[in-house]
Amino acid sequence: MESPGAAGAAETRSHRLAVIGGDGIGPEVTAAALTVLDAAEARFGFTTERTDVPLGADNYLDTGELLTPEAVELLRGHDTILFGAIGSPRVTPGILERGVILALRAELRQAINLRPVRLYPGVPTPIAGLTPERCDLVVVRENSEGSYVGGGSTVHRGTPGAVATQGSTNTWYAVHRAVDFAFRLAQQRRRRVTLCHKTNVLVEAGALWSDVVEEVAARFPDVEHDYVHVDAMCMHLPVSPERFDVVVTDNLFGDIITDLGAVLQGGLGVAASGNLNLDGSAPSMFEPVHGSAPDIAGRGWANPAGAALSLALCLASLGEGDAAAAVESATARVLAELPELSGAGMGGSTAELGERIAAAVQDSGEGVQSSLMTQLAAVQAGLRD
Repeated sequence: MESPGAAGAAETRSHRLAVIGGDGIGPEVTAAALTVLDAAEARFGFTTERTDVPLGADNYLDTGELLTPEAVELLRGHDTILFGAIGSPRVTPGILERGVILALRAELRQAINLRPVRLYPGVPTPIAGLTPERCDLVVVRENSEGSYVGGGSTVHRGTPGAVATQGSTNTWYAVHRAVDFAFRLAQQRRRRVTLCHKTNVLVEAGALWSDVVEEVAARFPDVEHDYVHVDAMCMHLPVSPERFDVVVTDNLFGDIITDLGAVLQGGLGVAASGNLNLDGSAPSMFEPVHGSAPDIAGRGWANPAGAALSLALCLASLGEGDAAAAVESATARVLAELPELSGAGMGGSTAELGERIAAAVQDSGEGVQSSLMTQLAAVQAGLRD
């Protein structure tokens, strides 16, 4: 893998990066990821202009504001966003999650939540007999609709007669974006797409998803496709993950099955995600999926691997495919060396592990085979064309 910088590029590439450290362990893992980014910049000959954006519990408690129009416009002025985690026991659950995270995804038109489920060599998994060769799939989760944005209300609240309703929104437009992206990604991988839904109960929404899959599949005759109920997915995923390549699903189902997928790959601490804006109208956002974990904040016990792998996805989305692959490879090598994947037994603090990954980025070791980072960079380039 040759560094563009080493090749003597005439002009340094620069990217505008917004950084939202957030709450709990968010700032810690984000700082470690930025250390890794420094190493990638030095090796691959690009730079980033970084802006800290104070969104999270402290900002909300200090100002009473969640996501303001001014913050949205500030973020729009950047090429990409690196996000740590949001959530605090000082704030009622749901306020920050809906008022910041979901609001950001909506305001910035982040149509896809992309979550790789990959077991790297040497990383322990609780699934007996599972090997890295059998666990390499990607979940494409529709990110803007479903139960998360369907209208809801409660009448007679606080009485035995309380009635709560919660809807689900599914449009051809949003479903088509997700399915089209899934097929494009599958073309770069093993050419298989699986729709995950509950069509036997959620009949109307399920029919829409199924119809769109058939419509899109006609444009990709080289990609196979099949269907699995979400409850069956929860059985198949830990037992035979090798049957899946690219899984496309709705917002709620995607949220659930990707946490199950994280267990296969070693836990939430090593799981990464990207919230992708597909049309270039606003920046995409990349974040580890482990949450703010306030109980271990400040102790150096958080594994920064999820943040580093999210950084790799970020670099791939920016077109820095070689740097992205190097960050993924470096993170995988360090993960394989850890005696434990989290807590005091990791063999180093959050910051120290970030430095170890950064050092590994500078080493031109063997890359990860069939890297999602390279595949994502190719799909994003195709969308831009």
